[in-house]
Amino acid sequence: MAATANSAPMSVKTGVAPLRAGQGYSFLLRRLHSLTGIIPVGAFLFEHILISNAAAIGGPTAYARQVRFLASLPLVPLLELFGIWIPILFHALYGFYIWYRGETNVGDYPWTGNWMYTAQRWTGIVAFAYILWHTWTMRFTGIDLHEYAGASFGKVQAELMSPALLGFYAVGLISASWHFAYGIWLFAAKWGLTTGEAARQRFLKVCLAFFLVMSGVGVASLYTMRARFPQQPTDAAGAQVVEEAKPGASQ
Repeated sequence: MAATANSAPMSVKTGVAPLRAGQGYSFLLRRLHSLTGIIPVGAFLFEHILISNAAAIGGPTAYARQVRFLASLPLVPLLELFGIWIPILFHALYGFYIWYRGETNVGDYPWTGNWMYTAQRWTGIVAFAYILWHTWTMRFTGIDLHEYAGASFGKVQAELMSPALLGFYAVGLISASWHFAYGIWLFAAKWGLTTGEAARQRFLKVCLAFFLVMSGVGVASLYTMRARFPQQPTDAAGAQVVEEAKPGASQ
């Protein structure tokens, strides 16, 4: 006796298969985007804010010596091109692409994580604009700071005399600090370095503390340049005087 069975017609799934680890260009590009946010872009921000800006708090001569040290590194043009400019451009442009393809649901689901991720996106734009401006004016206009490191303090100081640029610098430094600090948290989560909700919450506190430290150093350096020292020289002769002065001396 034949038995009849009611069977639903076979459904055929259409569309793009879900992206799996190790498959597709999108996965590789996102991994590279995440990695460049830490190395070398993050390393560049770490040095620029927590080392160079911290040196600026020590005064013009201390800052000049830090700039001189960086300028004395071997193969500086290649280091800048492949260690800073190309990675920053890739990280920023692909980040814009990710933002363009994504959606923000903060208004519908105002969870803390959503607000933090939205802040991550916006601070990325501000930080990119700040890095472009700061790099162009300091590196490619006016006196060459690689040759006359003693003019570095005065060159930044001259820009900070403008209230608009002072505000731009402050917002840029804080945005770069947040983008890097929260980016570290995202990197650890994406790469499986923090497993479990408890571990991620503990590491988030560490990253937030790191953000406060970076922001504090950045703002303190702006205050030092703007208020603690008179206008420093931006010419070749004055730059030599600054470099030869004792660290901490009032110029």
